Amino acid sequence: MEKLAPSDLKSLEQYARERPAFRGRVLAHKQRRQLAVGPSTTWCFEDRLTVQYQVQEMLRAERIFEPEGIAAELEAYNPLIPDGRNWKVTLLIEFPDPEERQRRLQGLKGIEDRCWVRAAGFDRVFAIADEDLDRENEQKTSSVHFLRFELGAERVAALKAGAALGLGVDHDQYRHALEPVGEPQRSALLADFT
Repeated sequence: MEKLAPSDLKSLEQYARERPAFRGRVLAHKQRRQLAVGPSTTWCFEDRLTVQYQVQEMLRAERIFEPEGIAAELEAYNPLIPDGRNWKVTLLIEFPDPEERQRRLQGLKGIEDRCWVRAAGFDRVFAIADEDLDRENEQKTSSVHFLRFELGAERVAALKAGAALGLGVDHDQYRHALEPVGEPQRSALLADFT
């Protein structure tokens, strides 16, 4: 997928006018790209549209309109756009109760490295996590991680030919899988490889 350029973004005024319709379109799009893996993790598969929305929302929230600020946001968010050979995922670890969240995040250190995807008939592919910065410290992991899954040509071809898709987490404190991924999510994710 092509990275975003400043010319792909709307001015703050134009975005303010078009935001309700654009937001509705993006939220419907995101529904097909978000998967719950077990009770406490959500995987948000990013693409050009989801990243464009994030950038527009950041520009709006921070009132950024100068070229240098826009360039900085694009530099921060463009790495989340898959390149046609991989998936890029925002992993959200969710525990509503703050005390439980603190305790569970302590026990989930390393979870980001134990997330996997699989095309039926192939071994699991584990995530390459948090390439921009470390999101874990001595006490706990973060509740947000950025993952990249490099599938390779054979797995992609198998998925396009109809192989079942599975994904999951294989961590001592959190073992859950979603196999197979159903429609329309599967089709939405495979579109990243066209």
